[in-house]
Amino acid sequence: MVKHAHAGSQRPLGVVTVTFSPGDYLAACLDSLPAATAADAVVVLADNGSTDGVPQAAAAQRPNVELLDTGGNIGYGGGMNAGAARLRELAAEGVIRDDFFLITNPDVTFGDGALDALIACAEAWPRAAAVGPRIVEPDGTNYPSARAIPTLATGIGHALFGTVWPSNPWSKAYRNDADMTRQRITGWLSGSCVLVRWDAFEAIGGFDERYFMYLEDVDLGDRFTRAGWENVFCPEAIITHAKGHSTQAHASAMLRAHHASAYRFQADRHPAWWQAPVRWALKIGLRLRACYAVATARKG
Repeated sequence: MVKHAHAGSQRPLGVVTVTFSPGDYLAACLDSLPAATAADAVVVLADNGSTDGVPQAAAAQRPNVELLDTGGNIGYGGGMNAGAARLRELAAEGVIRDDFFLITNPDVTFGDGALDALIACAEAWPRAAAVGPRIVEPDGTNYPSARAIPTLATGIGHALFGTVWPSNPWSKAYRNDADMTRQRITGWLSGSCVLVRWDAFEAIGGFDERYFMYLEDVDLGDRFTRAGWENVFCPEAIITHAKGHSTQAHASAMLRAHHASAYRFQADRHPAWWQAPVRWALKIGLRLRACYAVATARKG
């Protein structure tokens, strides 16, 4: 539990992460925070029903970590919104800074100075609603964390050919990862780690909680842009991410959730009555693809 208010501009950065039995990953994440910023960080663990006791132990043993029980598995967006609401209370009390906060996954490890680099980038881009780091894979390659908003064409092409033909033009356009060396505006940023401006987050109402899991970060970035803000990639900030650990035990359910989110994203952006055939085709096609993906996963 966080107890003390901080004065001046060096208030700690508020951090929110959604936990769901995170295992050893959470400790590695929290251990990497001190070297990531010259200030401090206050972490709210929005717990969606962990059964491993790890978030509870972290909150009990670490002075700047607070547990927020969301009441069950309310999804990623719901958990993030709940955690963000708690951070807003702490900001109002003067405990943390009130201009930015960090959204992150519990299986992220921060590089030295990563949070300070994100903050510096956000301050240099006054219309930046979100600033995302360079995500480095275990083999040293860059994960395409700053991507274009998927259109119908790129979304369908990537879904159909992304696995069997990785270099296809639709996936290439969607990944938009040709330049990972400079700060630049992008369509959306990976929700695994992103610094968010409070004014922008509140202006669009935070995460859309209809997305239980997947594409909530795509939706967030798109709504930032539609509201006149920018999403900025900041390669000076470096993190690593152990992707997908919490979904491995529930692969079939997560595959279905991914396809359901893909439909919601495109259906929301094609709402007119005369676009109904597009929505029907999407729903049928994505349901068929989900069934195929689940069957393939089970065989594997």
